Amino acid sequence: MIVLDKVNKYYGDYHALVDITERVEKNEVLVVCGPSGSGKSTLIRTLNRLEEIDGGRIEIGGRDIHAKGADVNALRAGIGFVFQSFNLFPHLTVLENCTLAPVRLGRATKAEAREHAMALLERVGLAHKVDAYPNALSGGQQQRVAIARALAMRPPIMLFDEPTSALDPEMVGEVLQVMRGLAGEGMTMVCVTHEMGFARDVADRIWFMAEGKILEKATPQEFFAAPKHPRAQQFLADRRRD
Repeated sequence: MIVLDKVNKYYGDYHALVDITERVEKNEVLVVCGPSGSGKSTLIRTLNRLEEIDGGRIEIGGRDIHAKGADVNALRAGIGFVFQSFNLFPHLTVLENCTLAPVRLGRATKAEAREHAMALLERVGLAHKVDAYPNALSGGQQQRVAIARALAMRPPIMLFDEPTSALDPEMVGEVLQVMRGLAGEGMTMVCVTHEMGFARDVADRIWFMAEGKILEKATPQEFFAAPKHPRAQQFLADRRRD
C-alpha cells in the first residue's frame, strides 16, 4: 500500500527525515512512536503531501505521490487524515462536516452523502449529534466526528497524527475504541501515537523513530518484551515511569 524509498526531508539545515526506506502492506495497522522531535509527524504528513520531501520517493497504491504534476487534491481525496487538533469546520454542523467533501468533489449526491454520513456517525456513536456544531461537542466527540468525516470519502488508507494528544484523559478511550474498530475491519492505518496500550493491542507492527530515523521495526510482542535499540529501551522505560 505504501512504499518509502530513501526519503529525506530538511528544515533548513535540520535533517528531519534521514533515508527512510520501508513499506506498509495493505490491511496493516502500523504504529509509529518515538520521543518528541523524532520525525514521526513529519513522516506521516509526507504521506499526503502536507509536507514535501527533499529526496527519495513515496508510492501509495503504486502512484508516486510526490511526482511533479501529481494532482494533490485527488491524492488527498483518497487518503483519510485525522489531525490532533480535530480541524472541523466550526460554521458547519456535524452532518455538514461529513457530507461537504463527498458532494463537493462529486463522489456522491447529497442524498447518498447524507446516508453514508449518518451510518458513519452511528458507527462512532454520534448519530444523535448530527445537527450540533463543533463548539457544542467535547474534544473526544469532535475527534470522532473528524474520523467519520475522513471515512466519508471511503479512503483505502487512514492516517492518524497523534489523534488523542489534545484530549483530556477521560476522552482518549472513546477515540481509541473507534480506531480499534477500524483496525478490526481491516483498514490500512498508519498511526502516530504515544498510546502504548493501543500499540500493544492493535498494531501489526511498530516503527520506533528518533532523530529522523527508524531505529527499530518490530511486532508489538517483540517491541514491548525485548526492544533491541538502546533508544527504544529508554523510551519504553520512560513511558513505564509516567
